[in-house]
Amino acid sequence: MSHPVRIVGAGPGAPDLLTLRAARALEQAEVLVWTDSLVSPAIAALAPEGCERLRTSTLTLEEVMAVVVERARQGKRVVRLHDGDPCLYGALQEQICRLADAGLEVEVVPGLSAYQATAAALSSELTIPGLVQTIVLSRAGGRTGVPERESLARLAALQASLCLYLSARHVEEVEAELLRHYPADTPVAIGYRVSWPDQWLTVVPLSAMAATSRERELIRTTLYVVSPALRPPAEARSKLYWEGHHHLFRGRA
Repeated sequence: MSHPVRIVGAGPGAPDLLTLRAARALEQAEVLVWTDSLVSPAIAALAPEGCERLRTSTLTLEEVMAVVVERARQGKRVVRLHDGDPCLYGALQEQICRLADAGLEVEVVPGLSAYQATAAALSSELTIPGLVQTIVLSRAGGRTGVPERESLARLAALQASLCLYLSARHVEEVEAELLRHYPADTPVAIGYRVSWPDQWLTVVPLSAMAATSRERELIRTTLYVVSPALRPPAEARSKLYWEGHHHLFRGRA
């Protein structure tokens, strides 16, 4: 009997931020293929004692998928464990295509993303009525690059809540571009390994984004959240809960 290969999001780092579905998948795993460079060992440890474990930090995608396909064809319950949410910067589509070519079913289990954990750690809402209603998830170009239509200049022009992954190595260029669109005092949350035991999280003005990052020697596992919502006006209020706003579940008195 073959089982679907489960591609599971481990969340931002803390084991108790796993979804229940992800935790159940781990508990049932017979083969765990995990991103050991980014996923907490405490999460990998949730797999059963007799589970075969394969670390992927030194392997190519082809090597990883060869093992996944082989074990799945043997009828094993295979869990491919990603950091964060596998739908974000996780080579998910490439893996699904390879598994489909091998005639294997796939189940994707979402995970909490770092931008959500960061906002929660700051007790912040990233969509404030009358201030900002859009969240953009993106990254600096780097070696991989981004399509021109998604350039940082175009995204920054929205002045939305901008969450930048995989961008710490290019923080000087990022800051310079953002300053062309956001005020210099726009709050920027800088989160390193958010929800891990060694989490470091601070909020600085946009003009101090690069200097702070270099001072902390941040290169990887760093997220930037650039947003006026991190300093909302005192009078900001959602119309959904305003007594004068009527909707399907709360009619007029």
